[in-house]
Amino acid sequence: MRSALPAQKDGPRVNEEIRVREVQLIDATGHNHGPTPIQTALNMAQEAGLDLVEIAPNSAPPVCKLLDYGKYKFQAQKKAAEARKKQKVVEVKEIKLRPMIDDHDYQVKMRAMERFFEEGNKVKITLRFRGREMAHQDLGLKVLDRVKSDVGDLAKVEQEPNFEGRQVVMVLAPR
Repeated sequence: MRSALPAQKDGPRVNEEIRVREVQLIDATGHNHGPTPIQTALNMAQEAGLDLVEIAPNSAPPVCKLLDYGKYKFQAQKKAAEARKKQKVVEVKEIKLRPMIDDHDYQVKMRAMERFFEEGNKVKITLRFRGREMAHQDLGLKVLDRVKSDVGDLAKVEQEPNFEGRQVVMVLAPR
């Protein structure tokens, strides 16, 4: 029977968890004390009522700072939450067209497409052929070329038009 490994702690090592002979010490005001024996650094932290936190563990000697670890952890959490809030998930919106689309219908679809690009979303254009329209695939490709030229300043073609059975699919991404 082996004993279980100790649970790995996320975040920097603190106080007695730091197991080196000397550290590069930075105090609470930001003053660099240079290489300091670990026991002296721990005593300084205890006198100041702060924690000794390992900031750069891979340098030689490791860089440690005197600060309030709870406050440090809280600030890191806030920063991570802020970064998550600013992330934008790009969605793929779909616009369905037909080869014989009327001008007004086309304009309505184009306005919707422009709105999607302004929101930062990609647009998947699906051109569906029905019945005998398959004999006139060139009409469908003309519609897609018209779309490309109309949104040329707003978007770029991410996936060229390609046939998937009875439909042609093209993907546009905002510039």
